[in-house]
Amino acid sequence: MSKKRPGGESLPSAPSTATDRSPDREVPAATPAPAPDPKRWWALAVIALAQLMVILDGTIVNIALPSAQRALGMSDTDRQWVITAYTLAFGGLLLLGGRIADLVGRKRTFVIGLAGFAAASALGGAAAGPGMLFAARALQGAFAAVLAPSALSLLTTTFTDPKERARAFGVYGALAGGGSAVGLIVGGLLTEYLNWRWSLYVNVPIALAALLGAPAFLRDRSGRRGGHLDVPGALLGCGGLVALVYGFSEAEPRGWTSPSVLTLLVAGVILLAAFVWWQSRAASPLLPLRIVKDRVRAGSLATMGLATIGMFGVFLFLTYYLQVVLGYPPVRTGLAFVPISAGIVIGATQIAARLLPHTAPRTLMSSGMVLAAAGMVLLSRLTVHAQYVPHVLPALLLLGLGMGLTFMPVYATATAGVPAQDAGVASAVLNTVQQMGASLGTVLLNTIATGATSRYVHSHLHDPARGGATLNEGMVHGFSVAYWCSAGVLLLAALVAGLTVRHKTPKHAGNDAPA
Repeated sequence: MSKKRPGGESLPSAPSTATDRSPDREVPAATPAPAPDPKRWWALAVIALAQLMVILDGTIVNIALPSAQRALGMSDTDRQWVITAYTLAFGGLLLLGGRIADLVGRKRTFVIGLAGFAAASALGGAAAGPGMLFAARALQGAFAAVLAPSALSLLTTTFTDPKERARAFGVYGALAGGGSAVGLIVGGLLTEYLNWRWSLYVNVPIALAALLGAPAFLRDRSGRRGGHLDVPGALLGCGGLVALVYGFSEAEPRGWTSPSVLTLLVAGVILLAAFVWWQSRAASPLLPLRIVKDRVRAGSLATMGLATIGMFGVFLFLTYYLQVVLGYPPVRTGLAFVPISAGIVIGATQIAARLLPHTAPRTLMSSGMVLAAAGMVLLSRLTVHAQYVPHVLPALLLLGLGMGLTFMPVYATATAGVPAQDAGVASAVLNTVQQMGASLGTVLLNTIATGATSRYVHSHLHDPARGGATLNEGMVHGFSVAYWCSAGVLLLAALVAGLTVRHKTPKHAGNDAPA
């Protein structure tokens, strides 16, 4: 259609707005996109430091745990709480931390999370008894739940150019995937050459460096103003997640049929169902359901959850395999994980970050999961007489490249097009899925491995044809069964990504508007 001037001249029609209804009035020019933050790469360095610190603490204590147990007189039953206290607080409070970041301000909650995490780490390093260490680890998890979504949402709103955003998320994805392996390396070095307390003290200088850079380089975009915290949603969501994580953590020592374990798991499911029901009715929901109703975002979240379920058993099993079966000392065990970290960094920053602007995200995700599954299959073929270079190294390289190719596009796709006022909670959802996947994967795969080991030893211990199976052979057999299960989970992740994530590369909208 066209408009007519009084003189009869035709003009192309334009969308009707409050400012252009008169045929003689000029249509206002479009608002230019805001200029990129000149300090954005320094901001990335600060955010990366914080992310590395949070991810490190998921595994850095693992190798130091035997020394801490001896020093503080912990029982075998209680020692799991050094790990579980952190994951319970972290995973259970992430959604709350994400919404607080949106309401209070992401830069402010980032600084609060950093300072609190450093203080809790110092408290844990100075622990005089098991109870003090457990409390410090829980405090670390609580402050990490505030820090992690703030860091990711700041990254989301800082980088708006698609190519730069791909590079930034490549760095972030590399840290998210490789930080756990780096934690094992650092934990081994600190435990062998200093003592176990430095596996906690090391967070203090990292946090201080990030705190010095945060005021100068971080710039917070405007988010929600005048909103209210959804207290019933926080209680239902956090309570459900804590019940599930606690139930999974207790399943190994108590058994899956234990009444307490079943009660916790059922209670967690009921609370989370009530949480979803409440979010559809709350005026200011903790988790706006529109964030997870998008098919592409839901597929990315499912891919991340399955990837972490399949991946995190590797660190636990390989640590025991290298130290118990092959006899590696702590430092050598930590250094043995360097290839997986290198593979993740290369896959995320050098391959995925360069291909994502031109390649469909699901292609990278599915390819990465297939590569990681191939690495798991190689690990399933390990024996008590295997050697590191010909047998372990190729598997770690495949795992690293696969995870790097997957994590980077998942982070970029799951956070693309989220309005600025929801950036914190969207980031928290992604971190929650990753944390829950890690906790669930470790517990489930460890239960599978332990059961397979027990059955193997029981059936072969007195086999006269073989002269009896050793405990190490049974342990390796249990790990092999778990690796096959991990490979199946990773292939399922590849299928989910291929079926749910759209063909086109996600485009980031403005800082305050959905894509």
